[in-house]
Amino acid sequence: MDLADYNSKFPSMRFESPEERVLEIIIGSGKRLNAADADMHRHLALIWRHIDGDAGVASVIVRGEGKSFSSGGDFTLIQEMIDDDHALQRVWKEARDLVYNLINCSKPVVSAIHGPAVGAGLAVALLADISIAAPDAKILDGHTRLGVAAGDHSAIIWPLLCGMAKAKYYLLTNEPLTGQEAERIGLVSRCVPQDELVREARRIARLLATGSPSALRFTKYALNNWLRMAGPTFDTSLALEFLGFRFKDIRAGLEAVRNKTPANFDRDCPL
Repeated sequence: MDLADYNSKFPSMRFESPEERVLEIIIGSGKRLNAADADMHRHLALIWRHIDGDAGVASVIVRGEGKSFSSGGDFTLIQEMIDDDHALQRVWKEARDLVYNLINCSKPVVSAIHGPAVGAGLAVALLADISIAAPDAKILDGHTRLGVAAGDHSAIIWPLLCGMAKAKYYLLTNEPLTGQEAERIGLVSRCVPQDELVREARRIARLLATGSPSALRFTKYALNNWLRMAGPTFDTSLALEFLGFRFKDIRAGLEAVRNKTPANFDRDCPL
């Protein structure tokens, strides 16, 4: 594991190694609530293949810096997707690769979630093999609030984690979940006090790093076949999400989120 190599290849994030053979990814964009700009979105898609091929990494922790895990795509990236067809295609491929590369990464991943966790950041948090949340976590998919389908990870993982009824409730209403509620319904593995969050994530990552690599990686591979079987559902949801970036509702939704006002969505939808 060469931390300098990680920091040079993926400069939108920081990297530490709190334990031998444990890589800690720190999402800290410098933007408000660690919003994901174009560089971070690309790096979150590509890094899992790099980790998979790194013999010095046995387990991974992902956490946010400061008061947030990650608040999702920043407004500049969303506006670029609205205005530019090539940007939309690029981000669609990155969103697809983020999910599949993380699912196919052989190394076990632990997420430590506190504060807002939205969008691409939430995809990483919930697709992690073990997800630990603080009570103050604010888990919000966020897509339908913007006026596009819930696509980038939710259709592939939420029904498996918390059941279809809860998945539909939270994805359609966009009500946020606390860490405690997320644990209660099974959306995250555990909820621990804020001051224990990083320490507990590191303890679990250390435990995984000292286990049998073949046993853990084969178990992860087999279990993730449930997610691979849901691949067509994910692909459909992602295509429908990105189709929505060519409708009027995304502009209305982005304006509403920016101004913290109700959205004036198209009520004459023919679908």
